[in-house]
Amino acid sequence: MTSRELVIKTMEFQNNERIPREMYALPWAEIHYKEELEQFYRDFPRDTVTCPGFYKTPPVTKGNPTEIGQYVDEWGCVFTNYQRGVIGEVKDPIVRGDEWEDADNVRFPTELLTLDVDKVNEFCRNTDKYVTAGYCPRPFEQLQFIRSTEQLYIDLLTRPRKLMEFLEKLHAFYCELLTQWAQTDVSGLFIMDDWGSQHSLLINPSIWKELFRPMYRDYIEIAHKHGKKIKMHSDGYILDIIPELIDLGLDTVNAQIFCIGLDKLKQFKGHITFWGEMDRQHLLPYGTTQDIREAVIRIKETLWEQGGCVAHCEFGPGAKPENVYETFKVWDEII
Repeated sequence: MTSRELVIKTMEFQNNERIPREMYALPWAEIHYKEELEQFYRDFPRDTVTCPGFYKTPPVTKGNPTEIGQYVDEWGCVFTNYQRGVIGEVKDPIVRGDEWEDADNVRFPTELLTLDVDKVNEFCRNTDKYVTAGYCPRPFEQLQFIRSTEQLYIDLLTRPRKLMEFLEKLHAFYCELLTQWAQTDVSGLFIMDDWGSQHSLLINPSIWKELFRPMYRDYIEIAHKHGKKIKMHSDGYILDIIPELIDLGLDTVNAQIFCIGLDKLKQFKGHITFWGEMDRQHLLPYGTTQDIREAVIRIKETLWEQGGCVAHCEFGPGAKPENVYETFKVWDEII
């Protein structure tokens, strides 16, 4: 069975072989643990890969997003970074007017709509791994980059007319972009938005259902219409929206399952695939290898049912390399 088939069967709860693997290594890991990272990839090859963004007209950016200094993304948002190997934050929003009257200052990166389908398909033909699209909708986060997080929270309550008009344009842009990727040979599409704080959603669940659920519905429908799986990433505590995501037909969610609580996720066993992940707040930086072993076994007992889980681990700041290695070692032993 190829890696691509293994991942798909896992999402369909038909996997009688080993668990699929994906380690997400931040550039920080490459800087500080280059040799260990190479060893991980030799011993535990990834079953997934992200397709590069092949565009006929390259998006306009400036700088490096994971180097110290400033980086300007394809939307014109300026990220300031003080630590090498991770991504910085936007300190200076593009939209400043109380009523979003300066929303026209935002430049939509139409270069992203010049996808070179032939190159994408060639990339997919040359690998047997599960290939994820190289760009994704992230409406909540993009609004924060454009507006600032604090001001956006206020806007979501007051609903300026121009905000709602901009949100409609943003969604239409994302739908067009996602449709282009869906018409290629990639295995699956992707959505990302960090919705959770440590103990709750960042916004009232009712606002999420009213404004963002319909957008996610459209993204998931685009994927399934074209025969693709679709994954969503979100950090934080997102228990409130997991039933909604299942109802929409989302195939897999990459969430901080230890932040949410494995006991609270057991009810969803067999209904959605959890794309990991090992606890990167406590266990990876501070735990022992025995703690890691016990945690992997708990994940398996709680979520695995001939699928329903991918062995995923983020190798980022603070993580002990021996704990990252142990995560995949134990998964290989028990499934």
